[in-house]
Amino acid sequence: MKFGVVVFPGSNCDADCLHAIQTVTGQPAEYIWHKTGSVDGFDCIVLPGGFSYGDYLRCGAIARFSPVMRPIVEFARRGGLVIGICNGFQILTEAGLLPGALHRNKNLQFLCHDTFLRLENNTTPFTCRAAKGQVMKIPIAHGEGNYYADQETLQQLEANNQVIFRYCNPQGEVTPAANPNGSLNNIAGICNRQGNVLGMMPHPERCAEAVLGNTDGQLIFQSLLDFWQRRCG
Repeated sequence: MKFGVVVFPGSNCDADCLHAIQTVTGQPAEYIWHKTGSVDGFDCIVLPGGFSYGDYLRCGAIARFSPVMRPIVEFARRGGLVIGICNGFQILTEAGLLPGALHRNKNLQFLCHDTFLRLENNTTPFTCRAAKGQVMKIPIAHGEGNYYADQETLQQLEANNQVIFRYCNPQGEVTPAANPNGSLNNIAGICNRQGNVLGMMPHPERCAEAVLGNTDGQLIFQSLLDFWQRRCG
């Protein structure tokens, strides 16, 4: 399985993602420059965190028009695996691969700390190693992580089981106090209707090794590898 990590001007989690993927999965991973016109040869594309194009205009709005995004959109629509983390999630919404938008945090402050997530759907390629309801500790680092969608879209997300992660307390209870940024329905991550595109605000690559004091993030990368191995027989 070959991973590609996209590098935009302003990306700052690209090296973290590449290292975590190689360490956790043992699979090949390469950078993909934002001006690249093809993603042929890759099995999973990662849009990492950071501040693409300095977050000018709004988060992800300019990155949406990078040359690499056209082949990524086509790749995703053919069923290719795509994960956007933090700024990558913002880019996926701007590109129309995921519904909704990420607004400024409710307290208007940049947040950088551990959060607890409850896994709502373990049938996706990104979560197939986990148990539904499993609680994970994964850090956030964002100023615009407040997930918003209109009520019709929210209802569709819930009905189609597209909400993958919710902010919760350590006991797995989804409460207002556990919501760090004001996201509707405590949403921390969603997938598209087909389940092959995931966007999440927390950073699994920052908690994927024991040396970091937490390995909960390994689940995302291990799930992808398990899914791919089953797909390939």
